Amino acid sequence: MSEWKKTGCVLCGQNCGLEALVENNRIVKVKPDKDNPRSQGYACRKGLNIAYHQHHNQRLTHPLKKVGHDFVPISWDQALTEIAEKLRSIVDEHGPRSLAFMGLGGLGGHSEAVFGLRLLRSLGSQYYYNALAGELTGLYWGYGRTIGRQYNFTIPDHHQTDMLVAIGWNGWMSHQMPQARRFLDQMSKDPDKLLVVIDPRRSETAEKADIHLALRPGTDALLTRALIAIILQEGWQNQEYIDCHVSQFEQINAWFREFDAREACQVCELDFDQVKEVAQLFATRKSSLHADLGVLMGRHSTATTYLEIILLAICGRLFVPGGNVVPGYLMTMGAHTDDRNPKYWRTVATGFPALLGMHPPNVMPEEINNDHQERLRAVLISSSNPLRSFADTTAYEQAFSKLDLLVTIDIAMTETAMMSDYVLPDRSVYERWDTTYFQMNYPEIYCQMRRPIVEPEGEPLEGSEIFTRLADKLGFIPSIPESLYQAAGKSRLEYGQALIDYMQSDPKAAATMPFVVAKTLGKEMGSVNLAWMWALLQTVPKGFRENAARVGFKPGLTMGDDIFQAIINHPEGLWIGKVDPENNFASLRTEDKRINLYIPEVEEWVKSITPEAEEEQLQSDGEYPFILLAGRHTDMNANNLMRNPEWNRGRRACTLAMHPDDAERLGLSDQQIVKVTTEAGTVNIELETTADTRPGMVIIPHGFGLEYNGETFGVGVNRLTRNTHRDRIAGTPLHRYVLCRVES
Repeated sequence: MSEWKKTGCVLCGQNCGLEALVENNRIVKVKPDKDNPRSQGYACRKGLNIAYHQHHNQRLTHPLKKVGHDFVPISWDQALTEIAEKLRSIVDEHGPRSLAFMGLGGLGGHSEAVFGLRLLRSLGSQYYYNALAGELTGLYWGYGRTIGRQYNFTIPDHHQTDMLVAIGWNGWMSHQMPQARRFLDQMSKDPDKLLVVIDPRRSETAEKADIHLALRPGTDALLTRALIAIILQEGWQNQEYIDCHVSQFEQINAWFREFDAREACQVCELDFDQVKEVAQLFATRKSSLHADLGVLMGRHSTATTYLEIILLAICGRLFVPGGNVVPGYLMTMGAHTDDRNPKYWRTVATGFPALLGMHPPNVMPEEINNDHQERLRAVLISSSNPLRSFADTTAYEQAFSKLDLLVTIDIAMTETAMMSDYVLPDRSVYERWDTTYFQMNYPEIYCQMRRPIVEPEGEPLEGSEIFTRLADKLGFIPSIPESLYQAAGKSRLEYGQALIDYMQSDPKAAATMPFVVAKTLGKEMGSVNLAWMWALLQTVPKGFRENAARVGFKPGLTMGDDIFQAIINHPEGLWIGKVDPENNFASLRTEDKRINLYIPEVEEWVKSITPEAEEEQLQSDGEYPFILLAGRHTDMNANNLMRNPEWNRGRRACTLAMHPDDAERLGLSDQQIVKVTTEAGTVNIELETTADTRPGMVIIPHGFGLEYNGETFGVGVNRLTRNTHRDRIAGTPLHRYVLCRVES
C-alpha cells in the first residue's frame, strides 16, 4: 500500500513544503508541495532527496553505552539512570559551569530546545552552544545594540524592494529566503528592479546580477565603510529619516568625513566610479540589503555587520517598505542576552559572552582543555555533529577525549556519537511531530507542524521526551496531581483550566511547565512536541495575538486553541499571523525608541579599517599564498544531515575549486589529487579548475568528510580551520579567509 503524505524539507532553514510517497514504511518518491502557501511548489534537489536522510544503515535504534572500545545496547531506564547519576556527580563536585549543552533542534525540529534548555537551567548551568552562534551572533549583537533586541534582526522586504544588494550571499545555492531561485530569476528580468551582488567570485547569483562588484577577498568591511563615506560626503543620506529615527548620528558621522573612499576602492580592487554609482542608487532607491556567510564568516565579521546597519540607517532603509524589516515570529530564535549584563555568563577560559542565549562553538575546545576548576567536564549534544560541523576538528577530538561525560542524542551514528560515552536514539523529523521557528518571511508568519509520515524502527524517542525523562530521573519534576492527567484525557479546554489551577497552586511548578505538559498532555496526545505546540499557543504575547487576528483568527480565550486546531488541519502549513506592515518601527526596543548608531566597543575597530592598514594586512603570505573559502553552498551538500553518499552518486560533490591560471602556474591539472595545507592541518582532495573562482582564491565545500560503511567521502574542511581564527566579539569562525597553500 502506498500513500502520498505532506511534510517539509529539513535540509536548510527554508523548510520547503514536500509530498512524500510512502510504501512499506519507506519514503520512495518526493515532490514539491504545491499546496504549501510559503514555498508554493518550490523545492531544490536536497529536499527531493530526503529519503537518503531518513533511510540509511547508520540510523540509531536503541540506547548505546560505550564499554571499552565498543558500544553495547542498554535499556532506556539504565541509560537515563546512569547519565543522571553522572551529571549529578559532576555538577555537585565541580559546579554547574562544568556542564554544557550543544545543538538542540538543528534545521528541522526546534520543539526539543525548550526542554533541553529547561533541563540545563535546572542543573544550574547557562552554557548553551549552538550552530547559530557559529554563524549569526555578530549579526544579533549588532542589532541588539542598535535597535534594542538581539532577536529583532532584519531581513529584506523582498516583495517591495526595487534594489537588492547581496553581500557575500549566493542565494541561488544557499536559498535563505522563500523560493530564492524564482525570486532572483524574476528580479534579474525585471527592468524596474536592480540586483547588485558583492562577491569575490562570479557566483551563480552574480551571474544574474545587473551589477557585480567582484571585490578583493577580505575587503567587505573596507568597501562598506567606503560606501557610507561616499554617501555622507556627497550629502546623499536621508537626513529627514535620520532626524526622526536615529540617535548619535554625529558621533559616527565623524568616522567617515575624511575617509578616502577612492583609495579604499583601489585596495578592494574595484572601480571607484562603479562603487559610487552603487552608493547613489542605494541611497536614492527603495533598496534593501542581504548579507550572508561571506560577510558573517569573513574578516572584521561583526564590524562589517555593524557598518551595514549604519549604511541602512543613514539611507533610511530600516523598518520601511522595501527596505530591511523585522519579521514576525511565533517563537524567537533565542533570548536577548546583553553581554554588558553580568548575570549572563561568559565562558571561563576564553571570556566570550552568550549572544541570543548562545555561546560560540569555536571556544568549546579551550573551555574543556584547560586546568580551571570550573572547566567543562560534561557535554550533552543533541542534533549536532561538532566533529564535522565546527572549526578545528583536531582540537575538538583532543578536547572531547578529556571529558568526564559525553552524551549524544541523534538519529545516526555520527563521528561525534562514536566518541561519546552514551548514544541515545532520537526519532527523525519524519517519525515525529515537530516544527521550526526560523523567521525568514515578511509580513506573514508561517507555521507547519510536520507530522510523522513513517513509523520508527527500534526504540527511538522524541528528543523532548528524552529530556523530560532525564529531568524526571534527576528529580526536577514535581508531583503531578491525578486530576491533571484526567483533564488531559477529556478536552483541551478542561486541561487548560486544570493546568492553570495547578500552576497557581504551586508557584515552583511553573518553572517545570514543559515537563508537566509532556507527562500529561504529551502522554495523551502521544507526542510531547505536539502537546508543547498547544501549550505554547496558549501563552503567546499580545503582539502575536494581534498578528494572528490579521489573518482571521478570532480574538478571545480560545484563540490559541483555534490556531492549534488550524495547524493540525493543515499539514501543508498555513499563515498563522501577519505583522503590521505600516508599523515595523514597533520592533524598536531602545530606551529612546530610536536607532542607536554609536557602539563604543567597536569605534576603534571601525577606525582601524583604513586603506593603508588593510593593504598591509592583506599582503600575500609566502608560506600560505592562497585564500581558502572554507565552506561553500552547492546543490550537493546539506551540512552533516545527508550521511548516505548515494544521493550524490556520479557527481563531483567535494572538490577544491581553483582558477585555471593558478593551476597552470603550479603545474596542476583538473581532477588531480592535490594537498591543501593550513596552520590547522592538511587534506588531500580532487582539484577542479573553474574560471568562476577568483585567482588567488580556492574553495572547499562544507558537509563532507563523513564516514559511511567504512569509507570517508570527501574531506572535512574543518580539518583546515583553526578554532582560534574567530571574530573578536562574537567568536564566529572566519571561514571565508583562511590562508593556505596548494601543491601536488
